[in-house]
Amino acid sequence: MWKNINQNKAKGAYWDEGQGEVVVLLHGFPENNEIWARQTGWLAQHFRVLVPDLPGSGRSPISIPLTIDSMAAFVEAILQQEHISSAVIIGHSMGGYVGLALAALQPALVKGLGLFHSTALADTEEKKEARRKSIKIMEQYGSEAFVRQALPAMFSAATRATHPELVEDYIRMGAQCRKETLIAYYEAMIGRPDRTAVLQQAGFPVLFIMGRDDTAVPLQTIWSQVIMPGTSNIQVLNETGHLGMWEQADVSNQVLYEFITFSSQLHLSRA
Repeated sequence: MWKNINQNKAKGAYWDEGQGEVVVLLHGFPENNEIWARQTGWLAQHFRVLVPDLPGSGRSPISIPLTIDSMAAFVEAILQQEHISSAVIIGHSMGGYVGLALAALQPALVKGLGLFHSTALADTEEKKEARRKSIKIMEQYGSEAFVRQALPAMFSAATRATHPELVEDYIRMGAQCRKETLIAYYEAMIGRPDRTAVLQQAGFPVLFIMGRDDTAVPLQTIWSQVIMPGTSNIQVLNETGHLGMWEQADVSNQVLYEFITFSSQLHLSRA
């Protein structure tokens, strides 16, 4: 069911389904909680699944200033409202940055952290400049033109050829995100710090899900990070770009199930 949060610094909505160990699924840019539609119901057969619309997306109004840390505080407020002391956090792309920020600010809340096509590294100067150029395109031509141009590349060539409907569904989702939100998200990502210390100091397991054909977060940029946590789980998805939860939904679901179960059991054994 949909629930609302209306606190001083946290206003928005999140989906709550299932019972048991808690997992929080965090969407990326330029998405809303619909990106997890192929996971939510399946995982809710085994766990309690919370899926927020991050500030500015879906049913959640934008918060100003919008930063990665402020979005992490939004997730923390949801957990507090639900009286949840810890959860497994899974973040796609920008959602992974939010999960890392939550782990940096409130590590006791995190039983396990899943980086789904995401990275603990800050943007390179080249990446920052590319985001700034995209902001200028949106300011000049509007967000829909940007979305239609940029989003197909998030899929592997194999997916684009065999499942063009997924590309159209993703473009439709991206087009729902307002221009001011897209720009604010890019600015938040440009400004985020390096979070590799979170991985190095993690007292919880970390899951890395990578797409072999991911051009947004290339495979080679992640390899140095997988050895940083004390406990790492690693999954490389073949013929997959930046959207494994859609391109390889069944495999992704099983990997998430196993990681959530493992993280929850390990947390219980240490309690």
